Amino acid sequence: MKTKYIFVTGGVVSGLGKGITGSSIGRLLKSMGYKVMMQKFDPYINVDPGTMSPYQHGEVFVTEDGAETDLDLGHYERFIDENLVETSSVTTGKIYWEVIQKERRGDYLGSTVQVIPHITNQIKEKTYNLAKESDADVIIIEVGGTIGDIESIHFIEAIRQLSLEVGRENSLFIHVTLVPYIECSKELKTKPTQNSVKELQSHGIQADILVCRTEYPLPKESKEKIALYCNVGSQDVINNTTAKSLYEIPILLEKEGLARSVCEHLKLETRECDLKEWNEMLDKERNSIGNVKIGIVGKYVDHGDAYLSVSESLRHAAIANEVNIDIKYINSENLKEENIEQLSDLDGILVPGGFGNRGIEGKLVAIKYARENNVPFFGICLGMQMAAIEFARNVLELKDANSSEFNELTKNPIIHIMELQKGLSNKGGTMRLGKYPCILKADSISGKAYRVTQISERHRHRFEFNNEYREIFEENGMEIVGLSPDGNLVEILEFKNHKWFVAVQFHPEFKSRPNRAHPLFRDFVKVSMQK
Repeated sequence: MKTKYIFVTGGVVSGLGKGITGSSIGRLLKSMGYKVMMQKFDPYINVDPGTMSPYQHGEVFVTEDGAETDLDLGHYERFIDENLVETSSVTTGKIYWEVIQKERRGDYLGSTVQVIPHITNQIKEKTYNLAKESDADVIIIEVGGTIGDIESIHFIEAIRQLSLEVGRENSLFIHVTLVPYIECSKELKTKPTQNSVKELQSHGIQADILVCRTEYPLPKESKEKIALYCNVGSQDVINNTTAKSLYEIPILLEKEGLARSVCEHLKLETRECDLKEWNEMLDKERNSIGNVKIGIVGKYVDHGDAYLSVSESLRHAAIANEVNIDIKYINSENLKEENIEQLSDLDGILVPGGFGNRGIEGKLVAIKYARENNVPFFGICLGMQMAAIEFARNVLELKDANSSEFNELTKNPIIHIMELQKGLSNKGGTMRLGKYPCILKADSISGKAYRVTQISERHRHRFEFNNEYREIFEENGMEIVGLSPDGNLVEILEFKNHKWFVAVQFHPEFKSRPNRAHPLFRDFVKVSMQK
């Protein structure tokens, strides 16, 4: 079977959920037995979001092969349950970088290098390469930004050309738009959708299916009006109302007939969607009993997307334990011993990853509180490094203990830079990135959670635990239970005299799924329920 291509664009305003729409389509097609892969076109000129502040672009999601990508790829993986790759993330910066490198090598044989055909050809090459590498039946491509944005024009032109090259029977355009509700007149207004589709048509693309974001169900007459003015069938105007849970959206879109419309347009066999496992997961979420309150202590807590994979992983764990979860975000810059009472209502404390020394003292206060009061604690990446520093300062009494990231002159660099990282001038893409193996002690908390002794987890960091402190740590109760296969890199620390105190150098949140919670998150929430 020839690979089919679905292009998801957005109009009217940003933030309508193109990524969730594409992910939901992927989930539905996969439930029919089709092999699905996803790709994101991002208009920014950064090569990747790795050097961006979370305030700018939310979290940076990391793939198995070590690509730093947009957070939407996290949604893709959680919904379609497939590991994406570096080719799944395409930015304007990456495309221009590659084209300029080709020009410098003389690959264009004296041609004048232009947006068309050279930039658009490079974009198409990325999509064709992903189809070849993945051998997928369907590739779903989300185009970032909003139709009409000057930054995305080269991507829009590339998907127009790609559709012509593969044939309209092998390509499908889905446009996500807003149908706002005007309170004073009590009306749903279709004009913004009409204008957005007209803008898309001005670029040579006719939408095949419209996914309309609304707060209220679209009445039949509104669907028919949109269909008439936007040149689509009324059955291809899909209502997407706001759901209580992200994971309900595939079910709601299936009820609207989206999967059937997709299959009809692409000449795919319309099979029965096997959503049994997905519905069982949703039933657990809806029927959960009790409540568990987890605190996330970090410096980006006032940006909802900065810790997106962490918060979603906690929700997956709550579903697995059939309990409702209340996530409390605590700004580590403001947390001090004098206001530590804000931690007193927490059942568990989590310190996530990050970079830089801003807010680290507040993280140390939270970790000390968790360790001394037997509150379940989970440290991730920088959270693990902070746990090591807190232990060194307050148990080993090495008062100047620190990370060389924050203080190069410290006499006790509990955390120091990796040898291979020394002297690097480029900041982007030069960390320990992607999957690395780890050997576990079978009788540890982590070993019991995973139920295996060798695991593979994704990393994103430049600094490591200093091996000079291994012996003194273990002698005083901080056990090293996870190591790289060569025994050189410390991956997991556990405090012995504690209910549940686990700190990991990797990012387990990137591998959690709504229907298959990550073992460490699952057990962290489980023990937190017992407070």
